[in-house]
Amino acid sequence: MDFGFSEEQEMLRRSARGLLEKECPSALVRQLMEDPRGYAPALWKTMADLGWIGLVIPESFDGAGLGYVDLVVVLEEMGRVLLPSPFIPTVLFGEAIRRAGNDHQKNSLLPRIAAGELIGTLAYIEPSGGWDSAGIAMAAKPGKGRFKLRGTKLFVNDGHVADYLLVAARTGRKAGEDGITLFALETSRKGISVGLLSTLDKTRKMAEVNFEGVEANPDDVVGEIGQGWKTLSDVIDRGKVALAAEMVGGAQKALDMAVDYAKTREQFGRPIGSFQAIQHKCANMMVDVESARSAVYYAGWAVSQEVAEGPLAAALAKAAASDAYRRTTAEGIQAHGGIGFTWEHDMHLYFKRAKSSEFTFGDATFNREIVARLIGL
Repeated sequence: MDFGFSEEQEMLRRSARGLLEKECPSALVRQLMEDPRGYAPALWKTMADLGWIGLVIPESFDGAGLGYVDLVVVLEEMGRVLLPSPFIPTVLFGEAIRRAGNDHQKNSLLPRIAAGELIGTLAYIEPSGGWDSAGIAMAAKPGKGRFKLRGTKLFVNDGHVADYLLVAARTGRKAGEDGITLFALETSRKGISVGLLSTLDKTRKMAEVNFEGVEANPDDVVGEIGQGWKTLSDVIDRGKVALAAEMVGGAQKALDMAVDYAKTREQFGRPIGSFQAIQHKCANMMVDVESARSAVYYAGWAVSQEVAEGPLAAALAKAAASDAYRRTTAEGIQAHGGIGFTWEHDMHLYFKRAKSSEFTFGDATFNREIVARLIGL
């Protein structure tokens, strides 16, 4: 049995690493941290031209028609350079349209996503902070052939630059998975207001989106009315895999920086990497990274193949990557000593990205609870 990547996937990895190391240096990351947009349009266009944004969009809609294993390869490289970009939310918005959208939505939105002409994102987290269906309380009240949405969505990734939102709202029961409906809405629609949130990780922008009597037509519904949670759950699982892949890339970079520093920084006349305490830290970091990487690679295959254990694999990968990224960046700061805490060093940027990514799509504890439930505990 071959668990390796294909030659094409390895070429994709080399291409992605070469481009991102050149086009997304630390200086650009820091520049975009202060840019209200939070991403570089020129680089976004380059990624679209290379087919990255449409990687998992079918060829019939101008995408590459590849799978999540290929996407994992690219995202791992994005994580290595802390790429500030609406890439993951746009891919997930496209995934929702691909899975449940009507013919008009697919034909009008998917080619634009693949071409880099449309940015999309998910809007489902509310002030309650819940990651499951119980956290969705915003109502979409039907009347006169339309729905009227009123409420607030928080922590919407790149919502301030998004052209479309995938909004989860209740058109039926007040609790549980039934009664949740998905809407694809332009952010320019009357009644929608978007504001940037002040967050720990400045390399990834998040927004608050308010809905004040926003009118939605039946044509805006993605999938069946009241049956949106299954689609959203499937999309979130793929979001966990995508984000976990990015986290593994960041954790690997933190490990690389710690090892390089340990080889060159000297104390008492010799490199600090010769001391057992530093050696053990780096060894533990490597165990964390490799364990998480294995979980992510398997999860990428599982969701691509639509196998039954896909949700289990996704939750496991997210939990493993959350723990690995958090511990690796924390240990990396310790290995660097005082310089690791300074603004001038990049390690603290990886630490903050690790913390923000940890809580996106549920933290490690939340996802371990999903794993426990799915294995019958």
